[in-house]
Amino acid sequence: MNKRRDFIKKSILGGIGASSLVSSKKMTNNRFKTPSNSPLIISTWNHGLDANLTAWNELKKGKSGIEAVESGVKISEADPKVRSVGYGGYPDRDGKVTLDACIMDKSSNCGSVSFLQNIKHPISVAKLVMEQTPHVMLSGEGAFDFALQNGFKSENLLTEESRKDWIKWKENSNYKPIINIENHDTISMLLKDENGDLFGACTTSGAAWKMHGRVGDSPIIGSGLFLDNDVGAAAATGLGEAIIRTSGSAMVVELMRQGYSPFEACEAIVQRISNIHKNGPDWDYLQVGFIAMNKSGDYAGYSLRKGFEYAVCNNKNQKQLIKADFSI
Repeated sequence: MNKRRDFIKKSILGGIGASSLVSSKKMTNNRFKTPSNSPLIISTWNHGLDANLTAWNELKKGKSGIEAVESGVKISEADPKVRSVGYGGYPDRDGKVTLDACIMDKSSNCGSVSFLQNIKHPISVAKLVMEQTPHVMLSGEGAFDFALQNGFKSENLLTEESRKDWIKWKENSNYKPIINIENHDTISMLLKDENGDLFGACTTSGAAWKMHGRVGDSPIIGSGLFLDNDVGAAAATGLGEAIIRTSGSAMVVELMRQGYSPFEACEAIVQRISNIHKNGPDWDYLQVGFIAMNKSGDYAGYSLRKGFEYAVCNNKNQKQLIKADFSI
């Protein structure tokens, strides 16, 4: 059995060398734990603090885990100061704000929307896709029509501040993502309820000044978000193309299935992405980060470069911001 597990680990990691494996000392310094029967919420970036607290309060009111993560990330979607999620998000190069989101529950039910315009809360549309259709993803006009049919209001999501930034960008029209842009990026949220059941949500307005029609990792189950209620959950932030190429979140969960801690699994997949991209044209501005939790209550975050932070909410502390460890 041990030989089989070793073989599977090596197969999953592919090109990752022994130097990328986590030392026991590093594990001790960077592994966090919440009791398995205690609720836990983690999310990406500093705007996750308020999102976590909203989700936590929903749980305490008796709402389900899926309702809690939806309510939580809606806080970031509605905040015009969060420039990479929902209302007020940076537009594409044509001046259009296009949104992506996905959601997943303990039973592996999931819903997703991509390239959605003029709807402030794509996460709620994604939840309806999960609950009311036989599909996983709706995109573009189809997602928009579905939203209108279900009572969502069409509204302009381009704020004056984002419009001015877009006009300024057009002076040079240079597409080059900025690492850790103002410490704001995709919000991904993972939740474990008091029963130990797992839930997750992910929502974004995507890369600023992207080509019209571009879709990143956030609405893709297995890339931006993945969970297995028997194992754990993972979610991503950063350059979507790099995360898609590795099915990043699904790979983190699969490593946890093979016995890796959340920290080890996040670090290993970040290293794999690094190995793929280190000689590529996007290396200078490449940033990716993952958060993960397992059924035992262990949780962690890890990124390629310095600057990634994630928010944690549990019985001990409802508003904790942790600076993630990083590779380079």
